[in-house]
Amino acid sequence: MTASVLTLAVTAVFIGALMRAVFGFGEAIVSMPLLALLPIPLQTSVSLIGLAGLTVALFTVFSGWRHVDRAVLIRLAFTAVIGIPAGLLLLRTTPSSMITSGLGVFLIVYGGYCLAKKSLSRAMERPLLNERGWVLPFGFASGVLGSAYNFNGVPVVVFGTLRRWSPDRFRGTLQAHFLISGVLVVAGHALGGLWTTDALELYACSLPAILGATALGLYLSKRIPAAKFESSLFILIMVLGILLLFPR
Repeated sequence: MTASVLTLAVTAVFIGALMRAVFGFGEAIVSMPLLALLPIPLQTSVSLIGLAGLTVALFTVFSGWRHVDRAVLIRLAFTAVIGIPAGLLLLRTTPSSMITSGLGVFLIVYGGYCLAKKSLSRAMERPLLNERGWVLPFGFASGVLGSAYNFNGVPVVVFGTLRRWSPDRFRGTLQAHFLISGVLVVAGHALGGLWTTDALELYACSLPAILGATALGLYLSKRIPAAKFESSLFILIMVLGILLLFPR
């Protein structure tokens, strides 16, 4: 791996970790497309971002622990365990080009949804999906997307939006889920043989950037209203999705 590729990879991880620390989610959504544009195997990128996401979760979960919806968290974790093997199977059996294109389409759709979700939330007079069973498919999807793409937070973000969680409850439950599912996903990657020498070396090189991004992100999140940056972030997500639809 050349020095330029290593620098770009570390930069991608830094940007993702910063987004996660500021907004509470988004590191994989930002970092995975950037890494996909580099000559790095998809499985190496997946295991790298899994380790990076778990590291960020360790430093961000404690500040919001008292706001966690523990009943929902337990159900999310239980069904995520079931979904993790399905995601690993998807990653191993599906051609990387198909995954990359599918990821691009997903990012465009997800970015568009996030841009419209504020209007959607205002239009809803009451929370949706109040029955306890609704959390189960979202937890399963979190396990599948987490082990395959490190997108374990996306289903929970959608679920929390539909349930109209308060900001504190949203952030606290999301970070706790990231920690629990992150441990499960990283363990699945290790048992599934996704850990390679390149992935571990990239993680070691990225660790100072991850810690720096986390500290900077926590500082900014307390002083800068995150809502002002949401639109820019989601537009960036859509742009990255469009880039993935083109050959490298």
